[in-house]
Amino acid sequence: MDQTTLTPITVAHGDGIGPEIMEATLRIIKAAGARIQEETIEIGEKVYLRGNTAGIDPSAWESLRRTKVFLKAPITTPQGGGFKSLNVTTRKMLGLYANVRPCVSYAPYVATKHPVMDVVIIRENEEDLYAGIEHQQTPEVVQCLKVISRPGCEKIVRYAFEYARAYGRKKVTCFTKDNIMKQTDGLFHRVFDEIGAEYPELEKEHWIVDIGAAKLADTPEAFDVIVMPNLYGDILSDVAAQIAGSVGLAGSANIGEEVAMFEAIHGSAPRRAGQNLANPSGLLLGAVQMLIHINQPDVATAVHNAWLTTLEDGIHTYDIYKEGISTEKVGTQEFASAVIARLGKTPSKLKPVNYGASGSNTTIKVTLKPAAPVTMATVGVDIFLHHNDRDAQALGAKLQAISANGLALTMITNRGVKVYPDGMSETFCTDHWRCRYKTSDGSAVQYADIIALQHRIHEAGFSIIKTENLCTINGEVAFSAGQGA
Repeated sequence: MDQTTLTPITVAHGDGIGPEIMEATLRIIKAAGARIQEETIEIGEKVYLRGNTAGIDPSAWESLRRTKVFLKAPITTPQGGGFKSLNVTTRKMLGLYANVRPCVSYAPYVATKHPVMDVVIIRENEEDLYAGIEHQQTPEVVQCLKVISRPGCEKIVRYAFEYARAYGRKKVTCFTKDNIMKQTDGLFHRVFDEIGAEYPELEKEHWIVDIGAAKLADTPEAFDVIVMPNLYGDILSDVAAQIAGSVGLAGSANIGEEVAMFEAIHGSAPRRAGQNLANPSGLLLGAVQMLIHINQPDVATAVHNAWLTTLEDGIHTYDIYKEGISTEKVGTQEFASAVIARLGKTPSKLKPVNYGASGSNTTIKVTLKPAAPVTMATVGVDIFLHHNDRDAQALGAKLQAISANGLALTMITNRGVKVYPDGMSETFCTDHWRCRYKTSDGSAVQYADIIALQHRIHEAGFSIIKTENLCTINGEVAFSAGQGA
């Protein structure tokens, strides 16, 4: 084959079972005719232990930015502090905003209580609580910031609708907790509704994440494509993969505007390393997603159908082997050989796949609309204090006497619960207090007024942790009220 026709990809063999399942995966996709040229990089445990806290060397970044396609085996992060998650680092550094996890059941060949499950979870990959912004604020209180941006919501929600359209799906569901987190999750839900209106052919629905998760666990066939913020998506994609049959069978794609990463969702399983036991299916299905992404859907179709036929024929690794269903228990490499032997075949009982012919590119591109102009006004400030005395009424009386240029104390909360004025004696308080100052008529203030107020509070002997300005956008309140409402 002419080398110029090959698509360059970056490959990392990883740790634990990684090298074994990567060898099996590459052997299968090459036998199917994958038109790829590999660049191999080293990541993970060995790199961490050389003193690189990110687990990846600069030369590896150069390869990733050059090929823009990353097939990655699982890695081991050493125990102890100071080591950063390589997955989180890679997703953020390369802008891999969309995590795509198909969760499909393969009954009766893989045990499951949900034999007709076929759900794709699309998870926002860069922000939310995974922004990694945490602080110890007082001796008793730590904080993790939940960062949700409108562009982040727009990208992932539009990707979900475009995915549903490209793959012939019928419905897109959004999970949030906007009955509680009205600003952050509320923004995600609003953007879902706005963008969903542009796809009239698709059914749209929204679930509060707790009851949505219960419904997903009980009746997954009620869902098709589900789009979620980062944390919910991380948790529920594992749940969905497991109830479909096994986390070990699930592949994952991480899609950005320039670069994409493909992997299994399971870990490196060091206890199984070097024993020719591991199931390569998760990484193989990640590689199938990669082949579609690099416009080789014909190869992806051949690999996926051969894999389904292998399952159907009962050729199983130890993790899914079951007497009466399976016909042969095989190791990692023997399983790969069985898949290769079935290339060109399609399953007769499991549903075959067809990703189209080479040239029918299904790569999804998302374009953000220009941001609409808004008018923002600062109407007050929340000043957070470290104060050891747990008496909210005494603290309120002292702060009530401090004001600046019309800014006066209106409320104190502790862990989000209003404790002054009109607090309840039963409410337990920590050493972390949010003190809200506003003007009596709700008029706008200057930042100089806020600085003057902070100075007076400091001069009165209070310890200020941080401040958060209270804003309106186009006249609408853009901050939570008392009691978290």
